[in-house]
Amino acid sequence: MDEKNICRILDILAYEYKNGVYPGRSSDGTNPEWTIDPFHVLIATILSQRTKDDNTRKASDNLFRRYNSVEAIADANIDIICELVRPAGFPKQKSAAIIKCCKIIRDQYNGKVPCDTEELVKLPMVGRKTAACVRSYAMGIPSICVDTHVHRIMNLMGIVHTKNPFDTEMELMHITPKERWSDINRYFVRHGQVVCIPGRMRCNNCSIRCMCDYGQANC
Repeated sequence: MDEKNICRILDILAYEYKNGVYPGRSSDGTNPEWTIDPFHVLIATILSQRTKDDNTRKASDNLFRRYNSVEAIADANIDIICELVRPAGFPKQKSAAIIKCCKIIRDQYNGKVPCDTEELVKLPMVGRKTAACVRSYAMGIPSICVDTHVHRIMNLMGIVHTKNPFDTEMELMHITPKERWSDINRYFVRHGQVVCIPGRMRCNNCSIRCMCDYGQANC
């Protein structure tokens, strides 16, 4: 797929989903504005791993209402954090990672989340996807965040033919204008939640079916 067509797809999805969605932020805009700064996006994205979006929002709300800064979480009792983030699943693992992240950010980065990908991925439970979410949504740095929705849908549509999220990210960088990189996750995640649902795709309701290999072959 060429640059012109990927931009056309993004334009259609942008019109359909408006602001889109990202970890910790509801698609209807009901969540507090705390989810747009690096600290909150980082923690919410860690919580979003291996759980549903609604669970992420519940856990994020619980946590940030009680501990709303790097310093507060760094000094918090792990058992309390564990209970607050329990809705997101894996509470012991995630609470330990979140506290350690905040301690590192406090002690090594003067309380500010680093903006460099290579620095971000040094933090506990932070991979390229989480780093890209923080850079894109909270720092305004063009980044392609490839989660399970993006990797699956891009291959389903035939936009890329890749075996893993890293290769998907690299391929998308080649065919997408840099100024549109951040739109990919923002809109394809929402599309994967409401239309291109894993195992029960609603192709008849899909606004981009005419540009999708799967949709053309199965509808």
